[in-house]
Amino acid sequence: MKNILITGAAGFIGTNYVKKIAVKEKDYHFVLLDALTYAGHYENIKVDVESNSHLEFVHGNIVDEKLMDELFKKYQFSGVINYAAESHVDRSITNPQVFVQTNVNGTLNLLHHSLKAFENNPNFRYLQVSTDEVYGSLTEEDPAFTENHPLAANSPYSASKAAADLLVRSYYETYQLPTLITRCSNNYGPYQMPEKLIPLMITKARADQKLPVYGNGKNIRDWIYVDDHNRGVWQTFLQGRIGEIYNFGGQAEKRNLEIVELILAQLNKPKELIEFVTDRKGHDWRYAMNIEKVHQEFNWKPQVSFDQGMQLTLDWYLQN
Repeated sequence: MKNILITGAAGFIGTNYVKKIAVKEKDYHFVLLDALTYAGHYENIKVDVESNSHLEFVHGNIVDEKLMDELFKKYQFSGVINYAAESHVDRSITNPQVFVQTNVNGTLNLLHHSLKAFENNPNFRYLQVSTDEVYGSLTEEDPAFTENHPLAANSPYSASKAAADLLVRSYYETYQLPTLITRCSNNYGPYQMPEKLIPLMITKARADQKLPVYGNGKNIRDWIYVDDHNRGVWQTFLQGRIGEIYNFGGQAEKRNLEIVELILAQLNKPKELIEFVTDRKGHDWRYAMNIEKVHQEFNWKPQVSFDQGMQLTLDWYLQN
């Protein structure tokens, strides 16, 4: 049985990966690693781990060299999927050091140990889960980001992710480590931390609190339902061409204000709850992903429409 290391497994995207993909892939033994900081909650995956012998949880940080050395020696991993990351832009503005530590140094630590694993297993694969934010910002007239778009990160968060992507590329080019990079647009769905736009607005609207909207609320994001993203990650891990980058998007561009107004309408709350606040520093205007490459190579396209995904998300937060 192949041992696969999944980092950040108790975070938002990792949790959904465990629940929808890892539990079904019983030909693999998944070692689920998470540091369980503010964004990781073992309770989210506890039932899955305890009821599936091919899932095993380890509490730890990808920055920990001693732990990584022990895990890689013990399990002789056939692959790594790195979901672990500090990911909240606002937090990166106030505390960028933590983002460099986890996103850059942590990735470097994983790559270092992955290279040793590759020396013993020519079929080893390393997949880095990245973000559309590494490409920078688009105007409303610009075509969507392709995989060849230059990196132009504008926040400490996106800069740390871009640096990690470049390290991954360097390990492929320099050492021929079999690497893959996926970049996705804004994820949404169950188990997301309430600091992110959609769960934050749902939580505040339910409590009849003011909903803070940056600037004029007209910034545009492309939204992808978390299960569609994870399906793309797994297909890339299994089928992707080594050394390649793959973009995933939901083909659902929405202004932030549209999202907020939709949530208020669904919850029968008044628009008067919206409160426009000082814009975020370095706030990118628009993200959009060209997904032609993944459609051609994997026949991948989003299966959950934005309306369907929002209903699923709202239902989950109302029940939890």
